[in-house]
Amino acid sequence: MDLHPAGVRTENQARSSGIHVSRFTFQNRLDRWCERGILALVLAILAFGPFAFGAVELPEFLVIEILTIGVLVLWALRLWVSPRPKLFWPPICWAATAFTGYAVARYLTADIEYVARQEMIRILVYAFVFLAILSNLYGQNHLRTISLVLIFLALAEAGYAIYQYLLGWKHAVIAVQPVEHRAAGTYLSPNHLGGFLEMVLPLALAFTLVSRLKPLWRIITGYAALVVIAGIAVTGSRGAWISAGVSLVLFFGVLIFRRGHRLPAVLFFTAIACAVLFLAPKSFYLEQRLKDAMPTERKVNDDLRFALWRPAIQLWHENFWWGAGPDHFNSRFRAFRPEEIQREAGWVHNDYLNTLADWGVAGFALVLAAWLLLGGGILKSWPAVAKARNELGGAPGGNKFALLLGASLGLLAILIHSFVDYNMHVPANAIVAITLMALLSSQLRFATDRYWIALSSWRRVIGAIVVMVPTLYLALQSVRQGEESLWLHRAAGTPRWSGDRVDFLGRAASVEPNNGDTAYAIGEIFRQQSLEGGPDYELLAREAMKWFERAMKLDPWSGYACLRYGMCLDWLGKLEQSEPYLNRAEALDPNGCYTAANIGLHYVQTGDYAAARSWFERSLRLQGRENPIALNYLRIVERRLVAGATNGLSAP
Repeated sequence: MDLHPAGVRTENQARSSGIHVSRFTFQNRLDRWCERGILALVLAILAFGPFAFGAVELPEFLVIEILTIGVLVLWALRLWVSPRPKLFWPPICWAATAFTGYAVARYLTADIEYVARQEMIRILVYAFVFLAILSNLYGQNHLRTISLVLIFLALAEAGYAIYQYLLGWKHAVIAVQPVEHRAAGTYLSPNHLGGFLEMVLPLALAFTLVSRLKPLWRIITGYAALVVIAGIAVTGSRGAWISAGVSLVLFFGVLIFRRGHRLPAVLFFTAIACAVLFLAPKSFYLEQRLKDAMPTERKVNDDLRFALWRPAIQLWHENFWWGAGPDHFNSRFRAFRPEEIQREAGWVHNDYLNTLADWGVAGFALVLAAWLLLGGGILKSWPAVAKARNELGGAPGGNKFALLLGASLGLLAILIHSFVDYNMHVPANAIVAITLMALLSSQLRFATDRYWIALSSWRRVIGAIVVMVPTLYLALQSVRQGEESLWLHRAAGTPRWSGDRVDFLGRAASVEPNNGDTAYAIGEIFRQQSLEGGPDYELLAREAMKWFERAMKLDPWSGYACLRYGMCLDWLGKLEQSEPYLNRAEALDPNGCYTAANIGLHYVQTGDYAAARSWFERSLRLQGRENPIALNYLRIVERRLVAGATNGLSAP
């Protein structure tokens, strides 16, 4: 007997169908909102980096890290709510994933855990920003929006730089610009502003001359391109001038061979060339910077860049296959320091050598593979994108071709500039480069469908796990980094040798016990307090030694920690025990003027004035100016040597 009449069955089916449609509609809406959220967060990352001084320091990069966590959370949610989830996985993704895995492995085996972890976190952020853009923001509206936002960011930065240059204003919002007669915008270095602008310039020109934007938008992007060219000029960055010039020649060279774009390209190039030839000679400083870039009998004025290359090559040869470790160049630099460089190196001023020094041949090969796969993808996409026409006909190309041409030449410009600078170690510029790489890689979908991966239920689970595990790790690290940054910031606002600073630094050390710099800073405060004398001077010196010993364990290449430990032993009267530590400090920094001067102080205390004089003289040969220790004590030592030789005064 039929318990469900036809009318009832029809009603139930209709109700079930309505529920299914409603659920499908809800999933679509939630998926769209997640997609928009990812786009908004990516745009926030791109906008924040340049305006946060390049996001070089930890507090600024922490904001980018938190925004990236938001991107990953929304991506994981999309994997579950999307009715038909899919993943775009071109060959470059394998190289990016392999290098990320290699970075994790090198972190686990690095000599300096804290430094390696910070670098690994940056690489995780870069990798997941790249993958998130590639798999979520591949639509034409997304590509156009990201491109226009980059162009407007470059317009704002270039306009601000021109304002700085014309008014002689030396301030980049808050931080002081370190170089006169050059504009840095909101970056800390004019070279890095030039690196950002040179990546976006071809994109702005392409959307002006090649795209199918409305006329008003093309006028705006054309104006932005001209302002960006002026912005690159006022940076005074010779690397940016050369790389931008090469990209412009190639850009207009490509368009000259395209019938539909030949005349606008010739007119635009002529206008730019005439403006440069007319305005450049009117600035004495810019003209002088250009002359310094030309080889002459007195060689190129390289601002000691080439001197930094030598220790990088030596460090790489010492760690040929695997490198010294993530971001280890600065820590290991002192052992290979040339005599003419007496300041912190930071980075090599050559991203290629920096990669070899830190990551070795293995890491360099993975990075090179990613760039080669990107180039192969561009070549494969070019025929499909360059010959495309809109529905109404017209010249081949359009927005897709504008993106392909502009982004390709923008990346070529930063690759050229990377021979003489370290733009890829400035997070703001690295993220712009990674974004352009992701946008270019997404163009492969117009040439082939083979790189799409449909996500079944079990693939969704795997994908969500792969996304959420690093998300959880980054979230935990961001909390840790934020708390450490808070205490370090509070410590910086207290008197230099005060107990309050010790308290704040101690809290930072409890949050992040592996930061050798914090341990060294605490030890130095206790040492200075001990030098003031008082009944507790010995206890304070021994407390300082504990922190210096901790710093030596956390950073085995810290010559200054060894030096300070030996100086504490000298202060306590254990002169013979201090020599091994001073010898270790000298081995870790053989050409350091500061190390040599303080070793000279040790021999003053032992009464060996002849040895002390040789160390002070060596320190002054390395750094003649702003070297008060060596200068003052050399006079004292010479007087005592003269007095001893004439028996006028017995040496104590």
